[in-house]
Amino acid sequence: MSNVISVGMADLKTTKAPNILMTAGLGSCIGICVHDPIQKVGGMAHIMLPTAGSAPGGNPAKYADTAMDLLVTEILRLGASKSRLRAKMAGGAQMFSFPGKPPVLKIGDRNAEQVIVELKRLGIPLLVSDVGGSFGRTIHFDVGTGDLKVRTINHGEKVI
Repeated sequence: MSNVISVGMADLKTTKAPNILMTAGLGSCIGICVHDPIQKVGGMAHIMLPTAGSAPGGNPAKYADTAMDLLVTEILRLGASKSRLRAKMAGGAQMFSFPGKPPVLKIGDRNAEQVIVELKRLGIPLLVSDVGGSFGRTIHFDVGTGDLKVRTINHGEKVI
């Protein structure tokens, strides 16, 4: 029997099958899901910003450039093989825009771009993503199957 494990904002969790990882409220944030399909272990990070920059200390799960290393380390501790890791992501919306004015800061785009940079650096293929738009998402990640269910208001639900 599976448990649903909630991942909060600027948080990350790892688990083994048959558990499900879930995060809600993905606007400009990214939900990045990484798993090993053979060992059936994986994790999810709810990333808020692209880089930690010069911010000392703080929460490494908040930033794409620091969360990815931590997420992979924790998944490997569960018995995953780095060579088998695969990723999926969702989120990265442009939540605040005003007619006739340029998008403010484009945090969603920058978050998605930085996650891709980090995945390439780590040698982890991104299998599929559901990013962009102007709507929020809630995601459920099955670490056993690798299925990522993406739910949105007014845009339906899909499994990627």
